[in-house]
Amino acid sequence: MGGNKRAGAADRETFAREAMVHLDHLYRVAFHLAKDQDHAQDLVQETFVRALAAHDQFNPGTNMKAWLTKILYNFFFDYYHQSKRWISTEGPIEQEPDYWAGRPVENPGPESHVLANELTTTVTDALRKIPEEFRLPIVMIDMGDFSYAEAAEILSCPIGTIRSRLSRGRRLVHSYLKAYVGIEKGREKK
Repeated sequence: MGGNKRAGAADRETFAREAMVHLDHLYRVAFHLAKDQDHAQDLVQETFVRALAAHDQFNPGTNMKAWLTKILYNFFFDYYHQSKRWISTEGPIEQEPDYWAGRPVENPGPESHVLANELTTTVTDALRKIPEEFRLPIVMIDMGDFSYAEAAEILSCPIGTIRSRLSRGRRLVHSYLKAYVGIEKGREKK
């Protein structure tokens, strides 16, 4: 019996190490869901607690990132409907952690850093302005690199709905970013 406990603990540790690879992704998704750093951290922490408790339900060789994101989304959805306190369309805006700051660039310099921060803030602000039903497919597919099928499974809706919401969400984000990217009303610069 002691061997089974050690094997179980080793499996759990291996699972935890593999799951940690997806920590940044989960935080980005949680941040866009909760719109608050503290709540995003709580979401990710609870996701890991739940994933570790159910690690024996994960099928090795399948998409762990999608499995973890599904846990995160389900917890958020359940908790949000219980408390109705996490989403605020007019609440204080906190900055998303500068995920790209540590990434090398071809021509690093102060201008590049300022422009990258400005773009991150602008895109994050635009995403905050669109309704959750349109924001989530963007976060899953455009930012999380999920396929349409994976996003549909995570969000528990048909692929056609995902495609429709993604298209609508992209148009909404585009409308908020027009001024930033220099697009005139009704006419794109070429």
